[in-house]
Amino acid sequence: MAQLHSIYTETRECQDCHKCIRECPVKAIRVQDGYARVVPELCILCGNCILACPNHAKQVRDDLPAARALLTRGRRVVVSLAPSFAAQFPGVRPQQLVRALKQLGFFAVSETALGAQQVSANVLDLMRSEPGRIWISSACPSVVDFIGKYHPECQDAISPLLSPLLTHCRLLRRHYGSDIAIVFIGPCIAKKKEAERHPELLDVVLTFEDLERWLKEENIQLAQIPATQADAFAPEQAREGSLYPIEGGMIPGVTATGKISGSQIMSFSGIANVEQSLKGLMEWKPEQSIFLELTACAGSCVNGPKSARSLSVARRRYQIVEFAQPAAETPRPPLMDIVQHYAPSPVQLEEYTETQIRDALRTVGKYSAEDELNCGGCGYDSCREFARALIARNAERMMCATYTRKLAQKKANALLRKMPAAVVIVDEELKIIECNGNFVRLFSDEIQEPKDPRPPNKDPFVRTQELEGIALDSVIPFSHLFRRVLDAGEDIVNHDIRYQRSILNSSIFAIEPGAVLCGIFQDITEPIFQKEQIITRAREVIQKNLKTVQQIAYLLGENAADSEIILNSIVRSFSPEEVDEHPQ
Repeated sequence: MAQLHSIYTETRECQDCHKCIRECPVKAIRVQDGYARVVPELCILCGNCILACPNHAKQVRDDLPAARALLTRGRRVVVSLAPSFAAQFPGVRPQQLVRALKQLGFFAVSETALGAQQVSANVLDLMRSEPGRIWISSACPSVVDFIGKYHPECQDAISPLLSPLLTHCRLLRRHYGSDIAIVFIGPCIAKKKEAERHPELLDVVLTFEDLERWLKEENIQLAQIPATQADAFAPEQAREGSLYPIEGGMIPGVTATGKISGSQIMSFSGIANVEQSLKGLMEWKPEQSIFLELTACAGSCVNGPKSARSLSVARRRYQIVEFAQPAAETPRPPLMDIVQHYAPSPVQLEEYTETQIRDALRTVGKYSAEDELNCGGCGYDSCREFARALIARNAERMMCATYTRKLAQKKANALLRKMPAAVVIVDEELKIIECNGNFVRLFSDEIQEPKDPRPPNKDPFVRTQELEGIALDSVIPFSHLFRRVLDAGEDIVNHDIRYQRSILNSSIFAIEPGAVLCGIFQDITEPIFQKEQIITRAREVIQKNLKTVQQIAYLLGENAADSEIILNSIVRSFSPEEVDEHPQ
């Protein structure tokens, strides 16, 4: 059975806001049937869509059951704890956290920062071995994926080293034996893909949120756990490797291992800045080796998608720096073999002709460059990008706000034109927003002609446009009924009004209470409405007679009386003398 992608969509919560598309740096979102889903082959697991989703429709795969299962299989299970734990649990001593994890069933707890220190030592060795070359850190799996999929021209610059996490896993297996299981806990989602690619090193990846939920389920409160020296990180506490979660955190680790110019190491965080740093990079031929520390999250791992959002980034960074130990002055242990070569897997982006793009734009009512508003409402930066997504079936026409609005307006206009009744829509100032041709025809005698030397246009459709913004009381003599509905908030339904030689069956109701009202008027003295009234009343008689058949023994007399009443009411409906001439 295929494993669920690390990020998935709860379709019941997806609200068509398109924020995930706007925030996704690689547009790895496909909208189908109104729901925005992640496209695994395009995704780099940066987690931006999770942070952007206002309704929490984007979710991270829950691997907590897999971690629980590991603890029941009799193997020793070791935790690789991300160095950003110091910012995630401020005020909690490391010994308290270690004791809590052991209470959950883990054999030992070790700092991922130990692997980071090994990576730093290897980076320095790499830079010395090939002077004048550009290297890119392999520490961030999202950046590695981003380069491999979208900037394969920079693939050879990725340092051929395992990430700090995978290096730590190799270190732990060398220390405890290859039969152990390893669970990583941190703020990163992309680490889940590392576990999928290297099951021989890493078994399960949990987020800090998973850990907090687990502790809560087991009723373990970190603040109440006694801290003892026995509950220390194994096999030792990390030093400058603990700075890896902050932007520029690799620099102290690399410089601590040997003399190197500070200008040779640069740090950029956030995919937008990473992409800027990659532009034309391989055309640069520096005299010295250059190392780029690139991380997908703005502010680096301390601001990962599953980090503690209740604290400011500044405070989280402070917590990391305060916790980190200074670099040791003792000689470093021998370098481990952590060579890892990364193969590019470029995304095959389809190229479309100008004709295809123009055809796609026309399907959403964009016929010229002036129609391309580039408003970004669909989630794409431009209408042309949206058109490409339409062709690739990653988007739907209804995502275009302009198209949707115009379509709704066309449908509303079509309904208004086809309705046999007169319809008018007004605002809170009782000014006409919209009306149909039947309204113009019905009240044509009341409508004042514009003061224009040209003869007035008698086309009802054209005149509906002329009435927009006109005060209702200048068109109909009973606009006070609209004011009553507006003020009282109670609709008027099936109210008969004498107007000139006609009787109008009227309904006035709120579309938006206190803001927008609609009035519908039917001249029931017209033959078409007389016929409708007769049919309606006749059906009532028929239904009543059918019920009578079932109880004919004792309801015959009553039914005859009811039939007479109904038939009499039909006669009265056509008697204009009984209609209120002065509606209040």
